Amino acid sequence: MPLIPEEPQIHESAQGPRATPASGRTAPTPRPVPGPRPAAHPRPGRPGPQRPAPPVQRAPRDGAVATPGPSGPAAPVATAPAAATPQIQLIPASAEGALDAAEEAVDLLLDSGRAPGDVLVITTGEQHPWAAHELSFGEASYWAQHDAGDDVFYADAAVASRAASRPVVVVAVNGGPDAAAADALPLAHARAGALLIVCGDPQQINSVLGAGV
Repeated sequence: MPLIPEEPQIHESAQGPRATPASGRTAPTPRPVPGPRPAAHPRPGRPGPQRPAPPVQRAPRDGAVATPGPSGPAAPVATAPAAATPQIQLIPASAEGALDAAEEAVDLLLDSGRAPGDVLVITTGEQHPWAAHELSFGEASYWAQHDAGDDVFYADAAVASRAASRPVVVVAVNGGPDAAAADALPLAHARAGALLIVCGDPQQINSVLGAGV
């Protein structure tokens, strides 16, 4: 079912710095609504709540037969829940404005409380300036920052398969061959734990996500 572009509702206090579009670009695109927030981490110097130690299971004696407790038969073992499907948000943008829209989405996510290490940004066309700069120091240094996981990480669609899953994945469909978007969108959907934000042409995005997700 095709996705309908959302009209995000943004509280004034949650607005972060807006990227200034270059001359000739379209008007600023709508901002997404931040996805579910992760559980709060304990503050430095204040340890989190201590979990009680699990009960020790003792092996029955030789010849002993396990019997139900006084409360009745043992409860069945619960099965693990199925993996959650990430929420998908579409931000309409031209190929020229998709990267600006992605940057604005990242700013809003961070302003809403998301940790920088929660966010992965994938580009289908021109590399993000941060990625181009860091790759100038070599791939080893570039991927070491990915493995550290303490900041927003930017990856080209050609190498995004090497990136690990993160709670939020933002895709900027900023040009490149059609195959780049066709490969990047299903991959981003698989890497996103809670929220997938896609910035680009709605018709192209819906055709790819509808077939690949």
